Amino acid sequence: MDSKYNPKQNEERIYKLWQGSGFFNPDKLPGKRKKKFVVMIPPPNITGSLHMGHALDNTIQDIVIRFERMKGKKTLWLPGTDHAGIATQNVVEKELTKEGLTRHQLGREKFVKRVLEWKEKYGHLILEQLKKLGCSCDWSRTRFTLDEGYTEAVLAAFVYYYKKGFIYRGPRIVNWCPRCQTAISDIETKYKEEKGKLWHIRYKTKNINQKYIVVATTRPETMLGDTAVAVNPKDERYKNLIGEKVILPIMNRVIPVITSRLIDPNFGTGALKVTPAHDPVDWKIGKENKLAIINVIGPDGKMTSEAGGYAGLNIKQAKEEIINELKKQGLIEKEEDYIHEIPTCDRCGATIEPQISEQWFLKMDELIKPTIKVVKTDKIKIIPLRYKKILTSWLENIEDWCISRQLWWGHQLPVWHCEKSPTKFVVSKEKPEKCPFCQGCELIRSEDVLDTWFSSALWPFAALGWPAKTNDLKNFYPTNFLTTAADIIYLWVARMIFSSLEFTKKIPFKEVYFHPTILTLEGKRMSKSLGTGVDPLELISQYGADATRLGIILSITRDQQAAKFDERNVLAARNFINKLWNINRFISGTIEQNKSGSREKNLSLTDQWILSRMNSIILSTTSKLENYELGEAAKELYEFAWHEFADWYLEIAKFQIKEGQGKTLEILNQTLRTTLKLLHPFIPFITEEIYQEKNEKNLLMVLDWPQAEKKYINKKIEEKFSQIKEAVTKIRNYRAENKIEPREFIKAPFKLENLQEEEKKIVCELTRITLSL
Repeated sequence: MDSKYNPKQNEERIYKLWQGSGFFNPDKLPGKRKKKFVVMIPPPNITGSLHMGHALDNTIQDIVIRFERMKGKKTLWLPGTDHAGIATQNVVEKELTKEGLTRHQLGREKFVKRVLEWKEKYGHLILEQLKKLGCSCDWSRTRFTLDEGYTEAVLAAFVYYYKKGFIYRGPRIVNWCPRCQTAISDIETKYKEEKGKLWHIRYKTKNINQKYIVVATTRPETMLGDTAVAVNPKDERYKNLIGEKVILPIMNRVIPVITSRLIDPNFGTGALKVTPAHDPVDWKIGKENKLAIINVIGPDGKMTSEAGGYAGLNIKQAKEEIINELKKQGLIEKEEDYIHEIPTCDRCGATIEPQISEQWFLKMDELIKPTIKVVKTDKIKIIPLRYKKILTSWLENIEDWCISRQLWWGHQLPVWHCEKSPTKFVVSKEKPEKCPFCQGCELIRSEDVLDTWFSSALWPFAALGWPAKTNDLKNFYPTNFLTTAADIIYLWVARMIFSSLEFTKKIPFKEVYFHPTILTLEGKRMSKSLGTGVDPLELISQYGADATRLGIILSITRDQQAAKFDERNVLAARNFINKLWNINRFISGTIEQNKSGSREKNLSLTDQWILSRMNSIILSTTSKLENYELGEAAKELYEFAWHEFADWYLEIAKFQIKEGQGKTLEILNQTLRTTLKLLHPFIPFITEEIYQEKNEKNLLMVLDWPQAEKKYINKKIEEKFSQIKEAVTKIRNYRAENKIEPREFIKAPFKLENLQEEEKKIVCELTRITLSL
């Protein structure tokens, strides 16, 4: 064997060995496996490339699935990819821009064809990268959220919701991205701080002695659409103005002064302009007071004809001209610096413009009730527990979900509009043969597609074949475990729960673990664009997949919210893997040289100690893995294998074997085999390679998980051995302080009175001393 383990020479070969065995497929696993364990991969976007979040997420899943497979369960880890509506469309549109084209010039059919071509070329790459990480998914069951069967599930779900009265269409204020030209949800909106201005603008009164009311705003460009001024009903400053009329500057429109409890009297002057078409709070105030809705900013981010002389200007231009005009009229009372948060599109970074838009919505009030009950009663175990409260709070304050998007890539709505009367429509998976409204005209399919998260919400059961009653759905649903980042707790996890309860009457998974977010060593968010990202593929290339996996897992503990990644952990993991390799080299060579073995059947003190520690570690590691304390388990195994098995037992075994003491060779081999099994979920390649080097017929990945033999656990022996370690440490320190060469035998002034003869002998051998009498 080489003196160092070379992952580049072994990992691809070992992975082919696993794939060739068929054991990633639950139907091909050896032995009778009555219990099942199922994990559905959080499907990565087809636009994605493996990043540290993926590496952590999928390493966790692989550790769990390998552990459960070795426990004798029928394990399925189902992989797949998400079509990622906005993200994928943006990528392909950028490609078109390079060619001097737009999607509108191509037309919908040709554009979708281009996206499909792009998907065939690049969409599989991230799954290939997961294989490099060692992920033991059943690739024969790979799904795509826009494949034919999955599309059938999505359309069936929409039609079901509509027939049940849960889906409706109507005008409502939405987050509108002028760049992507689509509505996006609140939880896909990111906020960033921006330095701006807060303008105090005078609105002249119409019928009373007070000349004007001062309104504070950061968005004077929207004032052209004001239909009221609002104050808090408890604000004494404005009691005499409530119910009066004011004149809207520039537009000279007469608008009322109204009250609303939504107004914060401490913001600005306490009097706010109300623009129902361009602000979510104003929209609510407008609905409560039946105010007119005047849309002055269009979907393209430019001023509309309702903006009068400012029509056609972009928002920035309109703001500047409106401020200049207000200054000319003497209506700016005050201008102050103001830092505020502006909403941006999570996908493209453009500033969001709230817009009144005809959209499709999913009613949540009734749909969410079973989910709240399931979460509150712990039918689904949430780890760490703090996320239970966070999820419950969001569910109890949920609003209707805008599920339509103005994109071309995605699941097109199964909605068919009458060509003559477009406001009339039919909801059907298949195009009706004739229009039910006029009996003769053409039915035109809705241009809108569904929010990507609508299809993702069906993943746990649709990926197993629903709505068909497939064997996979029968055998593998509900699933057992989900792990994901906490930032999609609302976008995905909550929606999977209510969708599963509605369509299958079952929970989608029994446990969900929200793992920590991986940050840089300085505590910054990892981002390729910010230059703070770490590429796991580069780590794999430099250190190997095992070292990358173990290094990442060593960086976390279960209940952390965020974990700082330190590449030194990967380096330490690589060194550990080399140590494991050399432990095996020593044991293999020693066994070869001592084939006759020892006739002595008694266990030495050291044999008893390592058996006690090994069985304690089996118990502890098993418990930690069952509770998803993966980082804690990895650290414990690291310490045991290196600093107990290698540093102590192996060193003592060398002279025990020479003297024919005990069953040392047998215990050496037994401890190595057990250690390989315990480490296999974490570092599968090296452990499998060492196991195969022993010319074993079976694959390590399907061997039985070690069972602790409690009869060997002996705390008194462990305490006694701790005394030996303490004595050895003191003597080694003495040698170092006196600058005595490590290989030199010396007489030392130590009595070791608390130790028996066997124990003293161990100390003397390890420290190269003879005791002074």
